[in-house]
Amino acid sequence: MLRPAYKLTLGNQIVDTTDEPQASTVVDLHVVLDMDTPADRFRLELGQVGGLSPARDDDAIIELGYADDGGLSQIMTGKVSRVEPGLTTAWITGHSPAASLLQTFVDQTYENKTAGDIVQDLASQAAVDVATADAGISFPAYVIDGRRNIDTHMRDLAGLCGFDLYINADGELVFQRFTTGNSIHVFEYGEHIIELQASRSQPSAASVEAWGESPGSGADEAWAWLTKDFGDSKGSAGTGAPTLLLERPALRSATAAQAAADARLTDINRRTIHGRLLSVGRPEVRLGDAIRLQGVPESDLNDAFQVRKVTHRITKAAGFTTTIGFRSMT
Repeated sequence: MLRPAYKLTLGNQIVDTTDEPQASTVVDLHVVLDMDTPADRFRLELGQVGGLSPARDDDAIIELGYADDGGLSQIMTGKVSRVEPGLTTAWITGHSPAASLLQTFVDQTYENKTAGDIVQDLASQAAVDVATADAGISFPAYVIDGRRNIDTHMRDLAGLCGFDLYINADGELVFQRFTTGNSIHVFEYGEHIIELQASRSQPSAASVEAWGESPGSGADEAWAWLTKDFGDSKGSAGTGAPTLLLERPALRSATAAQAAADARLTDINRRTIHGRLLSVGRPEVRLGDAIRLQGVPESDLNDAFQVRKVTHRITKAAGFTTTIGFRSMT
């Protein structure tokens, strides 16, 4: 029987149960990694034993796994953001480096930069390391305004390019298109899956039309009045009704508009099947990965899906479980 284990590094304090179970230091360990939520988070309920006393702004590293099956996998890194001491237990809350993106505001105009260039620069201003920043759309001009934090601006860019935006297990930012997944994890019905829920819906639109401000005389770099005819600088994807109209000032060329239209239609189609599954602890499943379901009675679910959310939890009552939120890949 596998024995769940964890290693917590909070500041200069370490709790490691890999080699030897310890007293009830952790009553409840809860980690949520979510592409659709601005900052991943962890929440720990610690028993008042062992002298573990983390403080706000302590660096935090969480590793989970099984003591007798290959050791531990790093799940996330971040900082302690809140400490709530109690008589018998203390609650510790922390967030990934994405919290810095939420707290940084800048006013800046970029000229002749790709979306990846802009994301790289914004991340550096928030002191967040970047693992991957693919190029994406090239913008003659792109304005970042200080009314919104840079996480919001990055998500706008990700939406236009059809990219994912998230923080990986090493605390580094990833800005890239999802294709087949960094890894594919197989879940067999009746063997690995404790609970499975899935929802199906019709696409919210059959086609997309995208355009931006007028490029004036036809040059991408021109700043001019609006035009009556966007035909030469419009992008379209799909056929039929209803049609989603996507207007963004930064889409100042036909190439950029077409890329944005394709990206939005792909996003619409990928939302037609989504769900969640509960499994025994699977620390190897990460954002950026895919899962493959097998042996499910509903035939359309025996397929590969994109991982959008991963929740790991260790409690004394339920042991180590992993909940995965997923959606279609096509």
